[in-house]
Amino acid sequence: MDIDSKGRVWVFHRAGREWSEPFPADPIPQATVWVFDAVTGRRLESWGAGLFIMPHGITIDRDDNVWLTDVGRHQVFKFSPDGRPLLTLGEAGVPGNDERHFNLPTDVVVADDGSYFVSDGYGNARVLKFAADGRLLQTWGVSGTGPGEFDLPHGIAIDPAGRVLVADRSNARIQVFDQAGRFLAQWQSEELGLPYAVDPAPGGRVFVADGGDQPDTPPDRSGVVITDVEGHVLSRFGRFGNQDGQFRLAHDLAVAHDGAVYVVDAWGQRVQKFIPQ
Repeated sequence: MDIDSKGRVWVFHRAGREWSEPFPADPIPQATVWVFDAVTGRRLESWGAGLFIMPHGITIDRDDNVWLTDVGRHQVFKFSPDGRPLLTLGEAGVPGNDERHFNLPTDVVVADDGSYFVSDGYGNARVLKFAADGRLLQTWGVSGTGPGEFDLPHGIAIDPAGRVLVADRSNARIQVFDQAGRFLAQWQSEELGLPYAVDPAPGGRVFVADGGDQPDTPPDRSGVVITDVEGHVLSRFGRFGNQDGQFRLAHDLAVAHDGAVYVVDAWGQRVQKFIPQ
C-alpha cells in the first residue's frame, strides 16, 4: 500500500483470490486497485479489472504514478494516476533470473531522481536498480544469510538519507544499502521480529511491519515496530488478533506526511489507521 500527494490511500483488493502456486492463468475480473479517502475511509475510485493475477506491492512516486508488482505475472508495472499503462517490465507468465525477467517480484520503490528499485523476492533473492528510462543499472543479492544476501526480500523503501532499506523477511532482518548496492548495515533482533514491510517516517523514525511466524496453531505474534534510523527499537504497538489495534498478519504499511500510519492486515482483510499521540 501507499499514500499519494493528495493523502489518498492506495491498496490492492484481490477479490478473494487465494495465494496458491501455480497461480491461475486468468486475471482477476474485478477491479483490484482501490483508492480511499484517508479521513473518512470512503472508497473514491477503483480500477485494474482483468489486469492482474496476484498483485502484491504498490508504490506511489512523487508524480503520483502508480507502480505495481504482480507475482502471478512475474511483472512490474507503472501506471498514471488514472490507470493508464506507462511501463511494463518482465515477460508475462515467464519467470527468470536475468535482466529481462523476474521471479515473483514483491515490491518497488522510486528514488527522487526517477530511478527505481525492485525487490525480486519470492522466486529470486535480489534487488534490481533501473534508470528512469528503464535501463537496468545494477543487480545485487543472492540466496543466503550473509551481508547482501537475501531470503525473501519482501519490502523495499528509501529513507530521507537516500539509503535503501530491504525487509529481508525470512532472514528476520532489515538490510541497509546505499543506492549502488553497497551493504551498510543490518537490523536484527527479537524485538524487530519478522519484517514484512518497512517505511521511514518524519522525525527520524522507521516503521516495520512484523508479520509474525504463522504457526499452524495460533496465537501468533504480529505488530508494528518503531525504530530509529540506526535500527534501534523504540517501541511497538499491536498484537495478534482480530480486534481493533490487533493484526492477524501485518503485511504492509505506509506512513503519511502527517505521521498517520496505515497497516494492511492481510489475513484480517482490512486496513487500520493509527494516529500519532
